[in-house]
Amino acid sequence: MKLWNAAITLLIASTTAAAQQIQHDSLHPDDRYKADLLVVVAHPDDESEIGAYLARATFDEHRRIAVVFGTRGNSGGNEWGQEQASALGAIREIEGRRALGFLGVYNVWFLDGPDTPGQDVLRSLETWDHGRALGRLVRIMRLTRPEVVATWLPAYSAGENHGDHQAAGVIATEAFDIAGDPSQYAEQVTPARDSRDISNLTEGLHPWQPQKLYYFSDAAHTDFLEGQGPRYSATAVSPAKNVSYAHLSAEECAFHLTQSDSGYAARLALEKNDVKNTYFTEDSRFIFGKSHIPATKTGDLFEGVTQQALAYIPAPGYTNSHKHDASLSLGGPWHFYAQFCPAHGVEQMTKLVPPEVLAGVNTMVAIPYLLTNTGTSATDAEVHVTAPSGWKVEYAGHRVNLKPGDTYAGRVVLTAAGHISKEWQNITLNAGPLGTETVRVQVSQSSLPQ
Repeated sequence: MKLWNAAITLLIASTTAAAQQIQHDSLHPDDRYKADLLVVVAHPDDESEIGAYLARATFDEHRRIAVVFGTRGNSGGNEWGQEQASALGAIREIEGRRALGFLGVYNVWFLDGPDTPGQDVLRSLETWDHGRALGRLVRIMRLTRPEVVATWLPAYSAGENHGDHQAAGVIATEAFDIAGDPSQYAEQVTPARDSRDISNLTEGLHPWQPQKLYYFSDAAHTDFLEGQGPRYSATAVSPAKNVSYAHLSAEECAFHLTQSDSGYAARLALEKNDVKNTYFTEDSRFIFGKSHIPATKTGDLFEGVTQQALAYIPAPGYTNSHKHDASLSLGGPWHFYAQFCPAHGVEQMTKLVPPEVLAGVNTMVAIPYLLTNTGTSATDAEVHVTAPSGWKVEYAGHRVNLKPGDTYAGRVVLTAAGHISKEWQNITLNAGPLGTETVRVQVSQSSLPQ
């Protein structure tokens, strides 16, 4: 009997010790989801913009990559079948997972925003429920603990210029700056009351400060990308796969068969063995956003990366930079980025691309503006517009009286020329002594609605 009791005592002691060890181990993050690089984009197939680099990073550099999609692309087209809306979103989710699975990337998340076709980032942030989407991405960033984050450029540029692309860049930048702050979404980093039990409401994650932030763009012109970050050859041959990174990128993209301009085009190119004559041969180009470790602008994405976790580094934050007296400035997305980029320590992004718009033939173009009076006396203001040849000014606002402290939000509405124009032309807004603003424009066969 004494031997039996001793055995029971020993068993209880060892079980208790094991339980304590489990409790101790549970304080550590789950390494199954650790990522070296977190890619944040808007729609399934957006990752193909840097597909050549992702193939290099996974197959030859053995980087751990995780991907976040802001939406399921439910408003996109369907080249492959008749499914649309939510059904299309369900299909595109699986296309995205299968495409990334080809690269060995299986940690894929969605922020559940609705696909919002248009060029205005503020509309996308509204439909995505900005705060909710940000909270989700902060959670994923704390779960995956990436050293490097890569995302769409938060800027208004001539090209596809999808508002959802911009929104992905905005939210990724915000999450980069607050994931390391334990006071932000504190419920995520509060240990559970009993992590070995059920019905816990706090999450037990850890604050996480990424080290480097990069952007990429699908602008119709690439001149502004020169010297702004690292560039990776798509035509170079992968040592691991013995084919070009362009070929691997096309293979990855070919899973997105619903999308005529990406996955379906990739499939046709592969069937014809003609990847060389497609956009897949274009290099993967990045824009250096910022780094919390010593790094050069054009160095490798992982240049200087350390395995040592960083302490939280706050962003500069917003500061009031109103001009003195009355002034004219561009409104809408341009006004937003003029405040957003300096607040997040990427103020150079506001100088990368001048104010510009790509318009479709005979489409309506709206240019928002602000008339602000920070002076001490009232003033009258009126905006006059000079448009390119072939363009028609539909509305230019009216004369307003600005009292001290007033801001008037107006907009100019124009109809684009009825022919394609690849040369830059200027639309000029002139408010007399309050100043002028210029937006350069091109006209293409079609474009996303503003």
